[in-house]
Amino acid sequence: MAFSLTNKTTMQQSNEPNKIDIIEKTTKISGDISSKADFRIDGFVQGTIITTGKVVIGEEGKVTGKITCSNSDIAGNVDGDLDISGILSLKSSALVKGNVLAGKLAVEAGANVDASISMKGSKKMKALTSDEKDAPAEKTA
Repeated sequence: MAFSLTNKTTMQQSNEPNKIDIIEKTTKISGDISSKADFRIDGFVQGTIITTGKVVIGEEGKVTGKITCSNSDIAGNVDGDLDISGILSLKSSALVKGNVLAGKLAVEAGANVDASISMKGSKKMKALTSDEKDAPAEKTA
């Protein structure tokens, strides 16, 4: 795991389950993160985050880049793509810009979302024009 830190904080990579890596509000990371641990981000991350765990972004946290994880709770800012295999929960203070792909989505009132959202496992739907709505259905024997 490679980090470029702007303060003197060090992070330890955790391979143990139920461990959380915390990026404090005074920490700025530029680069890609790959881990099996859960993350809590209260600082700034610019780059890609890939983890099999959960990513929590606090109200003061900001991520610019792609996040790929199992579940995520977002109360801060994300400017980039989200690929969440499980549940994405957007809190009322969240600001999300980009493309979102999630298994399930929960959005609190007040969340600001400027994104294209797709649900995993869902069928693509096409809006019908008024001509298509009025046309009789084709009968087959």
